[in-house]
Amino acid sequence: MRSRQRPANARAAADGMKLHRRTLRLDGREHTVIGLRPGTAVRFSTNLFHGTWHVLSDRHGARLLGRLLWGLAYQSRPGTLVVIDREFVAPTPFDADPGDPIVLVPTWETPFTGRAARDLKARLPLAGAPDGTVRWRTHGLDAALADEDTWWERHPGPWEWDRGRVRRTNGMVVLRPSSPAEARNWGVVAARLDPHNRHGMDYEYLGRWDHGQDGEIQIFRHFHRMVSVARRARADVLRRPDAPVEPDELRPLVWARSEQIEQRGP
Repeated sequence: MRSRQRPANARAAADGMKLHRRTLRLDGREHTVIGLRPGTAVRFSTNLFHGTWHVLSDRHGARLLGRLLWGLAYQSRPGTLVVIDREFVAPTPFDADPGDPIVLVPTWETPFTGRAARDLKARLPLAGAPDGTVRWRTHGLDAALADEDTWWERHPGPWEWDRGRVRRTNGMVVLRPSSPAEARNWGVVAARLDPHNRHGMDYEYLGRWDHGQDGEIQIFRHFHRMVSVARRARADVLRRPDAPVEPDELRPLVWARSEQIEQRGP
């Protein structure tokens, strides 16, 4: 039986937060797989829009993702992976399409082959007791966020040197920063996002520009409510006797029903 966190720790996204560590054999090699502890109060989703893979969440999710990326720059060893497992993945907040697990790969340390991806996917969701607990150190991130002007003066912007990739691989959305510097950069742009504006959302691009933007982090002020409404709208549409099967036909009906729920209630 898995132990769950105390409620006071469930929303922790600070320096030294506790994460679980497992040793898994993927593609014939041992990998150290870092994951969130059961009961962590955060949810993400993923989708593909205009050829760009999106990681979706709220402000808390963006801050936690920023911690994971920043810490990856310092705590990775050969074979390290960070996995945001199915427990922490919600349907999309637009049409309740299923989201994918998310994997962070330090490409300067860990070659993540297609076979390794297949082996990892087959093990998800990760079950059983972990091999241990780690303290995820993110020294310097708070200072970078407190004085972003100084940070960007000292570090080139992502538009000048991003070489990382964001791709869907074997049913997982994989973020692959290419260097420790890039992992820190991605950590800053994730953790600084704030949807408390007139749009109710914020976003930042990740990855290479050579064939269009690879990836994007997008967060919403009311992410959880949006997911709830989308779930309900999808269920309502699927109960119809004439409900379409094809996603391209189903999604517009879910969008329309979501709008009805938001405007008029049931």
